[in-house]
Amino acid sequence: MATRVGINGFGRIGRQVLKAIRNYYPEELEVVAFNDIGDMKTMAHLLKYDSNYGRFDGTVEFSEGGLHIDGKDVTAFKETDPAAIPWKDLGVEIVIESTGGLEVPLMVELAAAELPFALVHPGRVRDFARSMGLLAKTDKLDARLLAQFGEAIRPPLTQLPSPEVQELNGLMVRRRQVLDLIVDEQNHLASTRLSLCPRIQVHLDWLQTELDDLDRAIEALIECIPAFKEKEAILRSAKGVGPVLSAKLLSGLPELGQLNRKKIAALVGVAPFNDDSGYRRGKRRIKGGRADIRQVLYMATVAAVRFNPAIRHFYQHLLSQGKLKMVAIVACMRKFLTILNAMIRDMRPFACASAPVKS
Repeated sequence: MATRVGINGFGRIGRQVLKAIRNYYPEELEVVAFNDIGDMKTMAHLLKYDSNYGRFDGTVEFSEGGLHIDGKDVTAFKETDPAAIPWKDLGVEIVIESTGGLEVPLMVELAAAELPFALVHPGRVRDFARSMGLLAKTDKLDARLLAQFGEAIRPPLTQLPSPEVQELNGLMVRRRQVLDLIVDEQNHLASTRLSLCPRIQVHLDWLQTELDDLDRAIEALIECIPAFKEKEAILRSAKGVGPVLSAKLLSGLPELGQLNRKKIAALVGVAPFNDDSGYRRGKRRIKGGRADIRQVLYMATVAAVRFNPAIRHFYQHLLSQGKLKMVAIVACMRKFLTILNAMIRDMRPFACASAPVKS
């Protein structure tokens, strides 16, 4: 089944898009609708006869409801507001590969136009290509590959978080960037010429001021949004959760409290995956997930192992069973995340049983 495509605007560019899909991707893509306020008879004539690109070699007929092209109906809408176009009623969907943030403006526009889309990890798409023996990579091949991936895998549709969550996430991303710059400049300060150290120190002072401003902006945003404020109070009730982890969970893990313990652990990347074959039993390892969440969760878990009774008892139990310290820490990360997930699900603060875990 081909991926269904809708075209907003059926001018010369829109008509050429339809022709390109018909000529180059007839098996992968199918145009099922377009939106244009023009007259259908005129639309059909302009599609059939183009003064620049020549005559269309297919059949074109028109009606009040749209066009009939090569024996297939293409529905026409006449909406002036793109958000009012009922693309979803026709099963129109778009597959997007995440490309280091460059996909975000497209996702925002698609969400505003109420066009359903699925954001997929590029590694999954490349693995899909290799499974079919496709090793070459060009923009044209990638476009066709994404269409084939969407048709075969049917990835779940992506829902953008609320504007407030996006704003908080932007502040947290910028905070991480500033921290990285501070570490870089501190390393430069230790290795540069003494005559240049004052210049680096000026930059370090500015970066520290910027970091403080970001922390205040994050705190103010959480304080002014009731949903954030309530969830932060619940998260902070658990020892080991500080302002950075709570803000990171609110901004980077909106699924917290909505998924079961196994899915939330896999989403963050702290779920162990089997590596067995026949009689061989390989080591289970964590992989994938949201690395930025995992990094902050690790530091919080290190603190929780010392000061949170539930996590401390679990950690000591694992060590008594002969587990390596890092293995125990990762297991504690997963348990800590499971507890936080349940707290947000039930909207209840942390409650710890006083009895330690028994062997």
